[in-house]
Order: sequence, then structure tokens, then C-alpha cells
Amino acid sequence: MELTFSNLTKKYKDKTAVDALSITLTPGIYGLIGANGAGKTTLMRMACGILNPTSGKVLFDGKDTLSMGENYRDLLGYLPQHFGYYPVFTALDYLLYIAALKGLSAGAAKVRANELLELVSLQTVAKKKIKTFSGGMKRRLGIAQALLNDPKILVLDEPTAGLDPKERVRFRNLISNISKDKIVILSTHIVSDVEYIADIILMMKEGKLIHQGKPSEITASINGYVWECRVDPMQAEMLNSEYTISNLKHEGNVDMLRIVSEHKPTENAVQTEPTLEDLYLFYFSEEKSVMERKRRSTSENRERNN
Repeated sequence: MELTFSNLTKKYKDKTAVDALSITLTPGIYGLIGANGAGKTTLMRMACGILNPTSGKVLFDGKDTLSMGENYRDLLGYLPQHFGYYPVFTALDYLLYIAALKGLSAGAAKVRANELLELVSLQTVAKKKIKTFSGGMKRRLGIAQALLNDPKILVLDEPTAGLDPKERVRFRNLISNISKDKIVILSTHIVSDVEYIADIILMMKEGKLIHQGKPSEITASINGYVWECRVDPMQAEMLNSEYTISNLKHEGNVDMLRIVSEHKPTENAVQTEPTLEDLYLFYFSEEKSVMERKRRSTSENRERNN
């Protein structure tokens, strides 16, 4: 089973949201990360056939998904960032309604809906109205509706938004358990969620795919760019204005900083192993990167003049 994006492009007037992106996905979990406006949601909507590309194709096992029509949609499960529901519906009513839209028979729909409510730990509130649910409960219900037709391709846009830490762990375990023989595309701003469960990380910036690979492989691209140092609070404040700080921890009268920088930020800084979050900050903390380059350029000019 293969899902292929072939020179996939989506343009809106003078903005290119996805720019000639090509990749082939096979069963596994793909973590899609990038800043707001990187093109993640546009890519996922094209993958689901909700948006037509300006050029390029989405292919499933070599077939153009646009020409497959309903046969392709039957393979899909999709959780948008903001999914619609009728507030007066109960959780069970909602799943039965969506199941009917997906073509499940009444008997099969009832069995499947109850299975999924138990899977996402909502079985005890199956007959309560959705308007009484917390944000996390609504997200879990959204995940359940995406799984109703036992999809081969599961596309999840910000699935952990609104979930507390315990629910996020439950979600990660759930996705790991159901991902066998499925292509799962998971987009999130919570980098640690995909770092734990993704087989492959896809990093997008300005509509392009800038990194792809196992988490350990792509974080290796910034080996030597992550530092730890202990400084006084005043120096920490100064460093925070000039560098990308991925973590700050107060230790009495000293601050422990984790800094993402191509160059050694302080005399006592020591290199440390990068994480996926460090990589994300390296590419998406533009303002401080520009400031650091200017500072470095000024320093180099002074050295040359001396």
C-alpha cells in the first residue's frame, strides 16, 4: 500500500501553500511538523480530497485519487483541527450519524460505535450530549469518528489539542496500537507527541518538505548546535534576547540554559545531544537566528579590523 504525493502544489493567488512536494508513504506513522503557515493543513486536505491541487497528483497504489472518487474516500479517516458536530447530539448519536454518512449499515454502525467509544474511554458518557463535553472529550470523540470505517489512511490534524498529559499518553498508545497496516499522518504543534510515536518525521517550511527521516536521523543534522550552560540571571536575560533558548531552569542563584545555536554562546557552554524540539526551534526561531547572524557578522568584522 502506497500513498504518493507527486509534485503536489497548491497556490492561492500570489501565495504558494504547498510547493512541488513529492514523497511516497507506506504503512506507518508520519509526524508532520512545521510552523503556522508551513502548509501542513493544506497538504492534509489535499491528501483527503477536500482540496484539489493546483498541479501535481495524489496517488493511491499508482491510481489518481481524484479519479477513484468514492472508492478512495472509503479508505480515509480524517480528523480536522476543528470538526463539526451538533451540540444536542449524544456521543453515540453523533457516531451513528457519521457512520450512516460513511455507508455503514445500522447494525454494523451500532457495534462499531460502541467499540470505539470504549476505545477512546467515552463509553460511560455515550448518552450524554456533546455540548457538556470538555475539549479533550470532544477531541477523543473526533478521533473515534475518524476510525468508524476502519480506514487504511488516517489523517489527524492537531489531534492532541485540548488533551491533558494523561489523555495525550492514552492517545499516543491508541495510535500506536491501531497503526498496523495503516498510513497515519499526524500533524501537531506538540513536538514531543510525534517524537514518541512517529516512525518518520516530515518537516515542512514555506510549503516545502525540508526534512524527512527517523527522529534520530533528522536530529543528527544539528549535532554540535545544542548547548547547555550555567549563567547568572542577568546574563541569562541577555542570552535570551540574542539566542534561541529551548529550556531555562532556575537552580538557586544560577540559571541552567539549553541554547540552540550554530556557535558556542558562552565560554562555559558544553555541547549536548539534540532533540526534535531543538531541531524545530533551529528552523522556526527566525528572528533570533537573524539577530545571531548579525551579532556574529559584527564580531567577525571587529576581529578582521583588529
